[in-house]
Formats: sequence, C-alpha cells, structure tokens
Amino acid sequence: MIASPRRIVVAGGGTAGWMAAAAIARTMGRTAEVTLIESDAIGTVGVGESTIPPLVTYNRLLGIGEADFMRATQATFKLGILFDGWKDGTDRYFHSFGTTGQDHWSAGFQHFWMNGRERGHDAAYDAYCLELVAAMEGKFAHLPDERMNYAYQLDSSLYAQFLRRMAEGDGTRRIEGKIARVALDGETGDVAALHLESGVVVEGDLFLDCTGFRALLIEQALHTGYDDWSHFLPCDSAIAVQTENVRPPVPYTRAMAHDAGWQWRIPLQHRTGNGIVYCSRYLDRDAALERLLGNVEGTVLTEPNNIRFVTGARRRQWHRNVVAIGLSGGFMEPLESTSIHLIQRAILRLIRMMPGGAISPRDVAEFNDQQFADMEQIRDFLILHYKATNRRDSPFWRQCAAMEVPESLAQKIALFRETGRVFRRNEELFAENSWVQVMLGQGIEPAANHPIADKLPDEELARFLGTLRENVARTVAGLPAHADYVAQYCGG
Repeated sequence: MIASPRRIVVAGGGTAGWMAAAAIARTMGRTAEVTLIESDAIGTVGVGESTIPPLVTYNRLLGIGEADFMRATQATFKLGILFDGWKDGTDRYFHSFGTTGQDHWSAGFQHFWMNGRERGHDAAYDAYCLELVAAMEGKFAHLPDERMNYAYQLDSSLYAQFLRRMAEGDGTRRIEGKIARVALDGETGDVAALHLESGVVVEGDLFLDCTGFRALLIEQALHTGYDDWSHFLPCDSAIAVQTENVRPPVPYTRAMAHDAGWQWRIPLQHRTGNGIVYCSRYLDRDAALERLLGNVEGTVLTEPNNIRFVTGARRRQWHRNVVAIGLSGGFMEPLESTSIHLIQRAILRLIRMMPGGAISPRDVAEFNDQQFADMEQIRDFLILHYKATNRRDSPFWRQCAAMEVPESLAQKIALFRETGRVFRRNEELFAENSWVQVMLGQGIEPAANHPIADKLPDEELARFLGTLRENVARTVAGLPAHADYVAQYCGG
C-alpha cells in the first residue's frame, strides 16, 4: 500500500521558500504535497546576490539548465572575492574559488611556495591560481575538463521567481496571504496549522519556517532560542541599493573595508548590487547611507533597504515538526557569500533525512548538530577577516583586533603561523586553499614550511614553480573577456 503524501507547508517565499519548495517538489514527487504561503505585501531582505560554487551543484541536482537560469536571473560568473583594505587599509588580496599550485600528499602547495621565496623565487602566491589570475584580468570560460571553479552573481528576487515557476510546474501550491496565528497541537506541542488573516487554515505534517528574521514558527511559536555571536562579529546593520552598470561586469565580488565595517559591490548583467555593512555603535544610519552613496558607481535605481541583524544561530533549527530554513535559522553576514549556501545546505540535508513516518528524534538531533557545526565553521572563517588585521585606525578595528576568538579559530591561526599548515575538518565548507589565501592576505606569515619542500634541488623547484605559473598564464591568455562570454552564453 502506498503511504499518503506528506503534507509539507513552507511558511514564507523569497529565496529560501522557493528554493525549498522547488527542491522538495522535484525530488520527492508524489510522495509530498508542497504548499507555500507568502504575501506580496511582505518584503524580503534581498542581500543574497553573491554565491559560492555549491550552488552550481544544487542547480544541476534539480536539472536546471545553467544558461536558462543565468538568463532568467541576469547572472554573471564569479571566481572569488576581492578584499580591499582589510589588512592595513591600503592593501588588497583575492580569495578565489580555485586551488593554488599543486599540493603534495604530505603538504600543501604553500610550503613549496614559501620555500621558493627563501631561494629567491619571488612570484606572488596569486600567480599560481587559475581562477584568481582570470578574475583579475576580467576573463572567463567553461573549460573542457571543468578546471575552472566558479559561482554566480545573481538577482535574488529573479532567482525566487525562476524557482517559483519551476516549483509550481512540479505541483507546488502557492497561497497568497499573511500568517495571523500559528496553532499548536495541544497534546504534542507540534505545529498543527497556520491561520491566515483571510481566514484560510493550512494544515500540515512538516512545516518549513522561511519567514526570515521574524522566525514566526521556530521562535515565536516554539521558542527555541538563539545563540548571539555579535561579540565575535560586531556588525549589526546593512543598507543595500542597486545602481546602473557603468562598465562591463567583472567575474568577482568586491568587499571594501571602511572604518566601521565594509561595503560590497556585485556586478550583474543588468545592474550592480551595492551595500554597506557596519557596526551601529561606531556609525549611525545617516552617516552609513551617506558613505554608501558616496562610494557607488552609476545612477541609483532603488530606495535604500535598511537591515538590522544579530549574527548568530539557533542550536535547534529543527524542533518538533518545524525546520528553519534561511534567516529564521540564523544569520551570517554576507562577507563570504554564504547566505544562499546555508539555505541550500539545510534543504538538501532535510531531503536526505525526510521522515517516512513519524519524525525520528535521532534525525532531528543529527540535523541540528550538522547545521550548527556548519554555521560555527563559517563563523570562524568570517571572524578571521576581522581579527587578523594590522588596522588600528578606528575604534571598530581596535575592538576587532583585541577581541578574544573561539578556541577553534585560535588553534587554526596559531597552527598556520607556526607551521604553515591548515587542516579541513568534518567536511567544513572552506577548504585549505581558502584559509591559506585569507590568512596570507590578512598578513599572517608562517614561521616555517614543511621539510619536504627542502628536499627539492634548486633546479627542480624552479622548474616546478615555473611550469605551474606558465600553465596558468597560458590558460588565462586563451580565455575570452568575461562580459563577452556572458553575452554570448546567457545574455538577455
């Protein structure tokens, strides 16, 4: 006998809601009835426009054609993030999505590069990374061996619309309306139904809270609590605006530090996304807006969108029959473009743990442990950008430099500073090359390299390093301009 379809109710639309609905409807098919409730009158945060490579995999899993998706979302390609002014206020470095050089099984490439510097090979670490060099030269193409690692810069509102069409095509039912009340089951304490202002009552078996910072189900109804990490990441405000393009879009996002936070610039096909992230203790809203508008390029197209947030996470992002997806489960500031990734991660994890009957407490506990570990690891990577700095030019940066950091991050920094080593744990998002690029970029210089690098004779080391650089340079020289490739591949 075939079991009745599980009734899955998605509370809230936007990127989180429609990513969830689209993935579940397409993956689960007739085993799930998906209903999404959203109100056109309720806005969304709308800052998740810069992504990281796992979204490429997510779209492929759902059978989404890349060119169609990019055309619909006015997307461009992204090879990494350019950081301006984070080390001392005048510097810049690049965090790419690729690998740098060639590792040995016993040691990462950075050890051979450091050893080479001691022997007079003065080429920058950047010169050995294909994605980095291509980004700085404004070039991109799909390579036959998928050697170029990339993500997207996209219009998140258009992405939600694209996913809505897909989800509804796969059977998702959308209900327009505002949630007035969350009804709980008197015996179990589970959510039984959502009562809308219109009088419509929506019952379900599993509820996904995609209501953003409001967290109507997971917090307002179930009171799960929140771990506040603002003592590690003190920025608590952002303002976003969109501007006209004034030049061809480049294949990277910019993160420009200022004396109380940082500013982003994300080039799409049809416009540029801009925003300022700041700590309200050191900069008020009016001054932040003035600074943002004074540092954008092109005509401003939208009214400023003011956002207040508290960086942190819920330890229980699945509680009873409610799963928090997106901002309702926590917030990591957009410095490393992880917002959409965390949505994706939660959705795919839920699908893998989708209950066939009664919800298993073991599944719930495992889901929560994995979600929280993901967010802690991302938190540590974000803190690194603020903590490892030589900036002392403002109270904000002095606070960041002086703050105590989690032991997990302190160990990682100390290990790299002493030995040049980085170890990836438990499938954490950011791999060794990401940590190396950011730590070097922020000014952390290892005191020693792995002794295996000393083993290479001078001529062999010179040949090894030279070949790697030449391969990168030759490949990049053969790539088209990013803007030309986008226009030909997915322009519209």
